Amino acid sequence: MQLTVRVKPGSRRGPLVEDTADGLVVHVRERAVDGAANDGVVKALAAHFGVAPRDVDILRGHTARVKRVDVDA
Repeated sequence: MQLTVRVKPGSRRGPLVEDTADGLVVHVRERAVDGAANDGVVKALAAHFGVAPRDVDILRGHTARVKRVDVDA
């Protein structure tokens, strides 16, 4: 399934996935440096959906806060 998520890098609340009225918001502790936040997003979404991290792919938005991800469930 494909989802659009909003990422909050460097958050003290992370790792956390919230389902808000605007969609999924992913809070991660990692900063947006050298792809660390993207790795945190993949791990947080994998834990949230109960799948392996290899089953979560970022399709668009590698350098943006709004990302399009694919989760193989």
